[in-house]
Amino acid sequence: MTYEYDYLVIGSGIAGMSFALKVAREGGKVALVCKTTLDEANTALAQGGVASVTNLELDDFDKHIHDTMVAGDWLSDPKAVEKVVKGAPAQIKELIGWGVDFDKKEDGSFDLHREGGHSEFRILHHADNTGFEIQESLIKAVRAAKNIDIFENHFAIEIITQHHLGKIVTRRTPDITCYGAYVLDIAGERVDTFLSKITVMATGGVGAVYQTTTNPLVATGDGIAMVYRAKGTVSDMEFIQFHPTALYHPGDRPSFLITEAMRGYGAVLRNLKGEEFMQKYDPRLSLAPRDIVARAIDSEMKLYGDDHVYLDVTHKDPEETKKHFPNIYAKCLSLGIDITKDYIPVAPAAHYLCGGIRVDLNGESSIRHLYALGECSCTGLHGGNRLASNSLIEAVVYADAAAKHALEEARHISIRTDVPVWNDEGTQHNEEMVLITQSIREVNQIMGYYVGIVRSNLRLDRAWNRLDILYEETERLFKCSKASRAICELRNIINVGYLIMRQAKERRESRGLHYTIDYPPRDKAKM
Repeated sequence: MTYEYDYLVIGSGIAGMSFALKVAREGGKVALVCKTTLDEANTALAQGGVASVTNLELDDFDKHIHDTMVAGDWLSDPKAVEKVVKGAPAQIKELIGWGVDFDKKEDGSFDLHREGGHSEFRILHHADNTGFEIQESLIKAVRAAKNIDIFENHFAIEIITQHHLGKIVTRRTPDITCYGAYVLDIAGERVDTFLSKITVMATGGVGAVYQTTTNPLVATGDGIAMVYRAKGTVSDMEFIQFHPTALYHPGDRPSFLITEAMRGYGAVLRNLKGEEFMQKYDPRLSLAPRDIVARAIDSEMKLYGDDHVYLDVTHKDPEETKKHFPNIYAKCLSLGIDITKDYIPVAPAAHYLCGGIRVDLNGESSIRHLYALGECSCTGLHGGNRLASNSLIEAVVYADAAAKHALEEARHISIRTDVPVWNDEGTQHNEEMVLITQSIREVNQIMGYYVGIVRSNLRLDRAWNRLDILYEETERLFKCSKASRAICELRNIINVGYLIMRQAKERRESRGLHYTIDYPPRDKAKM
């Protein structure tokens, strides 16, 4: 089956849905594609909140800009940082207009949190489930929008470019152009052709490449892998942010997140002896940026041979703790942990990708008529390390910029109609699911053992060799199999793992989230 739309949006988090809403209200016909359901996205798991300057008596744009540059180890693009920070307040108003209910004080002002790396209280939140509140509000708005067609349980396999029209495309080919995407209808077991004037990648992150992650297991880097295979530019993949404090409960995948806001609230990190340890690593103690805290925890665990550390919030007022963190309190209590009395066992987990599909200030990729938004994109905002709660606001600011640019571009674009349908002649349904699931486990183990918080050239070389074997096996399997979500996700996590390794090998320094023992940082305080 072939569909034609003005805008094809692949992904249903805050980035994809906010873009879809913005172009739809201007009359654009939109297809919103998600591989499961609208509510299964990283956005829904974001506990902390949204960073924006709102209290002008204490805060200002320059402070937020400086905090972002420091956290990013001065690798952030100043233009991208300024764009997001200064564009944030307007997008907060837009979110509120869509129904997002941020917590307020009795006087009507925002109840702001402070998180690691922030010099002021500037985190807007809804209790400790801000992402869920945003996701639910946007879902209601999207379902009510007349110009948006929702395709749940549809999995994008490849974007369509000149390559599918019989032309040779390389990374040096000028003006590679996107005409839409081939999309698997999972229930119908067929690959449909979605043709569009504008295509938007909003497919989220890559956490499922790792065994231990806070991401939903749909976060397999699909958009990044598709754009890479289409010869688009992907950068900064070495910068994987490991959240320092995921709840340690073996067997849970994904891991339950203990928000950074809890450390901003006053929680203290302790080793299994009950001793505070952050003073050994950074003067900002538990409020140091995530890369430093994650490496400090990793160091303590390796020093004593432990598999977790503790987060202690027992010294805070119990009722206030329950009020601020109701979901964390309930989750821990279900496991027999009363956080008002007991220490919380935590360990780092893969959490956020700072790199991705390289885009300009309009959110457009190196491939014409293809935009990338949210975690799958690399705007330059995060540099070497994401400042806490900057990602949700980045998504809506760039969705706004992309929508304005795309609306103008779409006026001059015609839908390409000479695109061939997906060719699966000679393939058959794959009966060897055990091979796919085992390969996924192997990728997870390779990435966790060799491409984690601390790296080395030897570890990266070993990972490269192991992954290369899996790549060859998987490509052979893909060519002879009918398209399925399982085989496509395996292809994608292998592609993404390769990109993380390759770009980690190319960065011959310890910078931001990329720490290698072969190039120790000059500043010993940064580990």
